[in-house]
Amino acid sequence: MHATPPDWDPDLAARRASSFGASARAYAAERPDYPADAVRWALEPAGPAPRVLDLGSGTGKLTEMLARMDVRELTAVEPDPDMRAEAERRVPGVRPLAGSAEDIPLPDGSVDAVLAGQAMHWFDLDRALPEIHRVLAPGGVVGGLWNLDDDRVGWVAGLQEAARSSVSLRHWRPRTIPSTPYFPEVERAEFPHSQRRTAESLVATIATHSHILVLDERERAAVLDRVLTYLRGVPETAEGEFDLPIVTLTLRARRA
Repeated sequence: MHATPPDWDPDLAARRASSFGASARAYAAERPDYPADAVRWALEPAGPAPRVLDLGSGTGKLTEMLARMDVRELTAVEPDPDMRAEAERRVPGVRPLAGSAEDIPLPDGSVDAVLAGQAMHWFDLDRALPEIHRVLAPGGVVGGLWNLDDDRVGWVAGLQEAARSSVSLRHWRPRTIPSTPYFPEVERAEFPHSQRRTAESLVATIATHSHILVLDERERAAVLDRVLTYLRGVPETAEGEFDLPIVTLTLRARRA
């Protein structure tokens, strides 16, 4: 149904997917939010004041944005208890439910839109897409959003090279919604975004990436030290605050 790399390592993927909880507070503090235009575009097919599910809601980065939008009902579902606890602290009006993309604790046809921020590449889409289809009302939409550092910018490409680790070189599932009988037509859009950072705070952001979190302590320290040295040596990032250029990849697909 979907493209999984031939050297996909399910054990490593599971470790990476479950690595965020212990760093939930740092994740919430350091990860960027999403551009409002991208969120509105993903929701557009659902119509005015939709019922929305934030699936794989993490610490509530996307939930917090959705709570400020014109939605009739907002539900969050997240498997990790530490991430749920942090989301409750950040977005007290929305209590995340325990659940996963493969086992959504909602009735059939109960939402008009399912959004996943920085999460869908962790889903087992063979199981998740039928579940998402089940909880969506007729005409509903599924959307995925990913904040990606814009490596078309020279110093950002250099940063990605500096941040490589023994784990980041491994393949993982692509950021995609595959065309299936459940969701036959997939649309794609990209939105410019940025995050105000310093060299130190950008290192803190990178420290919340899964390929860093699963490293042993020695390699983790070495990678983060290499990143800080790089940032302090690049004119654009050497001193004070700067904008990290981001592209927010956004996909959406209507329920068949």
